[in-house]
Amino acid sequence: MAYDRYVAICHPLRYLLIMNWRVCSLLAAGCWITSSFHATILTSLTFTLPYCGSNVLDYFFCDIFPVIKLACADTSIIKMVSFTNIGVVPMTCFTLILASYVRIAASVVRMRSMEHGRKAISTCASHMIVVCFFFGPCALLYTQPSLSNLLATPMQIFCEVVTPMLNPLVYTLRNKEVKAAFRKMRGG
Repeated sequence: MAYDRYVAICHPLRYLLIMNWRVCSLLAAGCWITSSFHATILTSLTFTLPYCGSNVLDYFFCDIFPVIKLACADTSIIKMVSFTNIGVVPMTCFTLILASYVRIAASVVRMRSMEHGRKAISTCASHMIVVCFFFGPCALLYTQPSLSNLLATPMQIFCEVVTPMLNPLVYTLRNKEVKAAFRKMRGG
């Protein structure tokens, strides 16, 4: 979506040429393939570990790091792969999203019309909110070496439950008809 917004705002006359069905298909396929590859690697490495002791996880959902703590073997390779998959890949995605929004902001600053700039920012606002909802708590959750359970569980609930529920709400609130219905409900 960040690339789509970037092309729409920074290259509006070439939008249809750049964002054709082939590019959209490649972007969607790339997301599906990389996420499937990520999940397959971590799952296969997790299944090869020998486990001993307790099989109880004190976490909201079964994540890779609590499962690694239950293993009785050397987990250095899976920790390295986890760091790459959970650290490097999302940071690369976040950096690309941030770079596209920096370019968009530079284009908005150069716009002569305040109305066009306001419309461009309005177009990007919902996606930026959703990106912050996703990357903010995830960054806190996965960058802390040992997060207390008091903080980890609410963060996981926010990442896995609240953020997906907020996605439709954030994108729906941009709709003029929905805004009008809310105003009508409030009596305004």
